[in-house]
Amino acid sequence: MRVLKFGGASVKDAESVRNIPDIISKYRNNELVIIVSAMGKTTNALETLGEAAYAGKSEAGEKFSEIYDYHQQVTEMLFPDSSHEIYGQIRELFDEIKHWLKVLQDPERDYDFDLYYDQIVSIGELLSTRIVSACLSEQGYANTWLDARKLIMTDHTYRAAKIDWEATFDRIHTIAAPELQKGKMVISQGFIGSNGEFSTTLGREGSDFSAAIFANILDAEEVVVWKDVPGYLNADPKYFKDTVKLNKISYTETIELAFYGAKIIHPKTIRPLKNKSIPLLVKSFINPDEAGSLIHEDLSSDTMVPSYIIKEEQVLISISSRDFSFIAEDHLYTIFGAFAGHRIGINLMQNSAISFSVCVNESPRLNELIQELQKEFRVKYNDGLRLITIRNYDQDSINKLVIGNEMLLEQRSRITVQMVVKEIRNS
Repeated sequence: MRVLKFGGASVKDAESVRNIPDIISKYRNNELVIIVSAMGKTTNALETLGEAAYAGKSEAGEKFSEIYDYHQQVTEMLFPDSSHEIYGQIRELFDEIKHWLKVLQDPERDYDFDLYYDQIVSIGELLSTRIVSACLSEQGYANTWLDARKLIMTDHTYRAAKIDWEATFDRIHTIAAPELQKGKMVISQGFIGSNGEFSTTLGREGSDFSAAIFANILDAEEVVVWKDVPGYLNADPKYFKDTVKLNKISYTETIELAFYGAKIIHPKTIRPLKNKSIPLLVKSFINPDEAGSLIHEDLSSDTMVPSYIIKEEQVLISISSRDFSFIAEDHLYTIFGAFAGHRIGINLMQNSAISFSVCVNESPRLNELIQELQKEFRVKYNDGLRLITIRNYDQDSINKLVIGNEMLLEQRSRITVQMVVKEIRNS
């Protein structure tokens, strides 16, 4: 049994969706679970829609129409017969979005934004999988569409839900496994789950994690993640032209790179696979016959090629005591408690005698965090920064990235260097 995961770029338009049956044809003799992300940039668009509705902005209606028209256009190109059942399925999902938009615009709404975010953003994966499932059926591939919200059970931590493994195990074996035994593929969604009452999401880019959950519970032979790149690259081609494909990489090194922000694989993906020694292949849906990259157990396969990770929209926060006392354990307890309470992760931290500095992603919750910290500490911050991480660095790799940047903070270990920089703009 194999799990195939298709990212948003691999289902961004009708032509891309038509490519999926060709890829699946290479696995005809396998039981398959197909996990699909939202189409193209749909998740971003749904985020913007939800934020606009929550803030009462008039452009929410326009954003809704854009998302609807995009999916309608793809559907019409794939299914010329307007009586096809897919049209009704798509309308039902957009009706669900309309319902939550109405709730969002009610001044007496009951919950905070994160809950509403999950209800709206989760629809993206439901839309894409309905379309992919119908396309596969048209091509003669027997499949069963399953709602991941009935399979992946979680706690109530919206936007970063934690998996209830026991309940999820029972659901997948009770609902999904019998369909595989009938000889049908299972089509389901990445990124989403349910706490039994509301939809939840597993964190941005969490579709890879969903694939790993299915693979672990169903004892898959392998997971294949289909991307718009030839494999696991040592850098984002958006920033670097001379990228190098890592043909083989260990679970350990993959976890390290994901922890620092490499977007090719979600950070939580590896553990469920490593626990059962399930290999992960990263392959190109553009050139599916190429070898791609293999992520597996063997530590000896790791190369010393420098890997570069760039995080934009960073904020450097410096926290110091008001009375110039040392930043000691009791202060750190308070500081970390504030970050945890506002659910703001720390990408880098460094402390001196009387100051503690952290680098974090920009977030709407930052203002509230800073206000809370200012009750006990002096707080200064710089925004609009960039966090550069180089794994397996050498001096040449550092030199070529610091040109044109002002270094605000640097931290080195034996094989990793991290730098918070501000771009120098010529006036």
